[in-house]
Parts: sequence; C-alpha cells; structure tokens
Amino acid sequence: MPGLKLAFAGTPDFAATVLARLLASAHTVGVVYAQPERPAGRGRKARDGAVAALARRHGLALRQPRRLGADEAAGPATGLDKDLAKDLAKDLAVDVLVVVAYGQVLPARVLALPRYGCLNVHASLLPRWRGAAPIQRAILAGDTATGVSIMQMAAGLDTGPVLARVETPISDTDTAATLHTRLADLGGQAMLRVLDEIAAGRPPAPVMQDEAKASYARKLQKAEARIDWRQDACQIARAVRAYNPWPVAHTVVADTPLRVWDAAVADGIADNAPPDDAPAAPGTILATKRELIVAAGKGAVALREVQAAGKKRMPITAFLNARGGALRPGDVLA
Repeated sequence: MPGLKLAFAGTPDFAATVLARLLASAHTVGVVYAQPERPAGRGRKARDGAVAALARRHGLALRQPRRLGADEAAGPATGLDKDLAKDLAKDLAVDVLVVVAYGQVLPARVLALPRYGCLNVHASLLPRWRGAAPIQRAILAGDTATGVSIMQMAAGLDTGPVLARVETPISDTDTAATLHTRLADLGGQAMLRVLDEIAAGRPPAPVMQDEAKASYARKLQKAEARIDWRQDACQIARAVRAYNPWPVAHTVVADTPLRVWDAAVADGIADNAPPDDAPAAPGTILATKRELIVAAGKGAVALREVQAAGKKRMPITAFLNARGGALRPGDVLA
C-alpha cells in the first residue's frame, strides 16, 4: 500500500507525539508548520515548540508563519496564501494536512488545498468539549470518560464531521498531565489508522456532530486556579488534578502563596466538624499531624503534595516538618 503525502501543522508536545508516530509510518511528511519561537522559561528566551524542534531534528522542511493563511474577509490571496498553495497543492501535491494543536483557526481556503482536506486530532469525544482546553474541562466537570476524535476540518471551531473516536476512562487519580500523555498516544494511533484507511481506498464514513450535545472548553486562565474553599471537596480535588501541570492550583498560607500539586477528598471528616463539633468555615485547617486537611464548603480536602514560594515540590509531610508546627488546626487559608 503506497503511503500518503502529508503536511503537518502543530506546535506543543501533544502534537509532537502525533508527528513522531507519522514519521515512523509508511506515509511521508513533506512540510511542517509550527508557531514561531516564543519566550519561555525563567530567562524568557525565545525557543521553538516541540513540533518545530522535532522537525529540525529530522531535517524536515519547516515553516513558522505568524499566520497560516489570510482571513476570509481579507480579500485577494496574500503572498503567504500563494506559498501555501505552492506547498500543499502544487510542489508537494499534499494528500492530507494533519493538524494537531496548531494554535490558529485555519481559513477555508487553506482547508481546501490538500487532496483529501485537513484532518484534526482533538482531545475530546466531540461534540463535547470543543475548544482550547478539553482535557482540563473534562476533569473539572467530573466526566468519567474522555478520548480523542479524528475530525475532517471545516469552517467553525471543531465543528467538522468525525471520522474516528477512541474513548478512555478518567480515573480519580488522573491529572491533566497523565491524560495529556495518554490522549496524545491514542491520537497518534487513531490518526494513523484513518490515514491507512484513506491510502487503502477505504476512507471512514464521516459522522456529523450533534449540535445539541456540543459544549465549549474555554481557554485556561491563571486566575481560575486559585482554590475557592467554599466549593465542595470533590470540586476542589478535581480542580487540583485539572490544573496540574498548568496553571497549578494555589492558595495562601500565612500570607505566602502555596501551590497544590496533589490533593484528595479527606476521609473521616464529618461535616467539616473540628473536635468541639462546631462547624468549620471553608479554608479552616482541621488537622496537621500527618496530613494537612482543610475544610471545604462540603467535606474536607487532604493536601498531599505542595510547593511553597521559591521552593521545590514536596510531600505534605516534608512541608509540615519544615514549618516546625507553625500551622495549627483552626488556622484559616485565604
């Protein structure tokens, strides 16, 4: 079976996982599009994303335009559009443009250039959680399962017909980081199966999305990761998992920021009641001996791994030992 001629558009680690699988397949990646270098790290030095770095290591043709194609309202095709047409339709005669977390909405004129159009790997079971942060929103909502969808791209945000879906459960210990890794691998496998079917002349039948079941996964903001102790314990524990590894759930202890990397609903805390059976206000520390247990709006949360300002991540026992008994039951977190 002859392989397809592919172009690839993506930027972060998730996309690089998919690209690596395609590079190991019978298909040929002729050109890679990635976002330009961005400041990163403490020194804020400009550096490539994971896809651009992988493309350079493999000696692939790499394009890093600030905008992939012009807006539909921009009028006649720009020089960049002509370059795209040359890449995708003329010189390389690309069969499929594979798009994974590229970071831009592609205009219709770009979607129409490859022979079989543009296929996208989306980290949710579409139409649920269209948009920028499907992994985190699924955890926050308490979903018990998520997955990846291979979508034929169309005008609109993640609205095209679905060619394949793969489901995976969300466990009580899954974080955005663990789900990210699992879904990236599943996405690469699913995309490769779809491409193999197209190459064999048996393209999967497209399934239109049910608009009535659609939901939107809005982009994450740092401010939303501040723990609201008025929420119930289950919600807070889910938030800690959803915001790991970014932007990381955080609270304030004695006027000092504290990042919370791991937490769980505390067992054996009845109605947030401290020893004297008086109700504890949300954010009140209930225990500090072997765990740091904090009252929530309903139930309580056990903090398991934290990071004080300027320090490394550490188990809660190490954090409590370092505080030397400075935290006591009855203290209140912001």
